[in-house]
Amino acid sequence: MLALAPNHGAMEDLAELEGATSGRLQAQEGGLLDLDPKELVFGRPGHTFINAAFTYTRPGGNRFNDDERGAWYCAFLAETALAEVSFHLSRELEAINRFENITDYAELIADFVGQFHDLRAEAFATDPCLSTDPGVAYPAGQSMAKWLRMEKDSLGLIYPSARSAGGHCLVAFHPSLVQNLRQGGTWRLEWQGSSEPEISKL
Repeated sequence: MLALAPNHGAMEDLAELEGATSGRLQAQEGGLLDLDPKELVFGRPGHTFINAAFTYTRPGGNRFNDDERGAWYCAFLAETALAEVSFHLSRELEAINRFENITDYAELIADFVGQFHDLRAEAFATDPCLSTDPGVAYPAGQSMAKWLRMEKDSLGLIYPSARSAGGHCLVAFHPSLVQNLRQGGTWRLEWQGSSEPEISKL
């Protein structure tokens, strides 16, 4: 096995390169357009995972965050989380027209304390932010989330999964809300020519 760096000087060069290209490290220093670096967490188990969720944003954002600020997304059950993850990675594979991939995911379990706005009531069933179509859901959800966070000091949302019938998800708007992070199981998602992956627990 070859070492990544042959000596300490080379290791320092690699660390400097990582700092120049890491969105998380850059955001820890200077923040994002809508994220103050003082909001990030340090000195607790898994803090790099927590910070990464808020500092690595995808172009166009996600259901309840835009590309100026990330959020922590999770599900109440592993099966729901796997359905959500599978959908998003399948979209990426569809974009390159190649459903061949093997990805292992480590389950991260966290605790949350506080009152979250709840979209599971029947009154929200037809709300655009819960649409299965990202083109409809994401603009509506981002607008709602920003208003709740800025005007109502919201901690986040509990909402029905768009990818797993009967499943429920949670999005936390602030890094400090993600408590007691620890690892659960490890899952393998394998695409072999189909848009639906085979899922197995390792």
